Amino acid sequence: QVQLVESGGGLVQAGGSLRLSCAASGRTFSNYAMGWFRQAPGKEREFVTTSWSGGSTRYADSVKGRFTISRDNANTVYLQMNSLKPEDTAVYYCAAAPFGSRTYSYAYEYTYWGQGTQVTVSS
Repeated sequence: QVQLVESGGGLVQAGGSLRLSCAASGRTFSNYAMGWFRQAPGKEREFVTTSWSGGSTRYADSVKGRFTISRDNANTVYLQMNSLKPEDTAVYYCAAAPFGSRTYSYAYEYTYWGQGTQVTVSS
């Protein structure tokens, strides 16, 4: 059974940092892009960042220069979040998309999802 489990969320003051982790199990994700999405209350789920073959990455404009995605191995992905803002408050989801997707920027491209971890940034 495939599982993606996020950890590392919590409450932080504006300007602070958090590091999220996502551990995937149940199969090897070497041929999958691993990405992060987030969903704030009353808003749609939005793309944050993704990493695919050869270390390629893509970021949403709202997090460029502040967030960094990295992969420890095929099944572990991290999201380093610096200079956090109150508008970064959301549930953050880890997800996996098979290689060959068009952009890796849309939720429909992702096959597997974690349960989410809450990030709250206070002002």
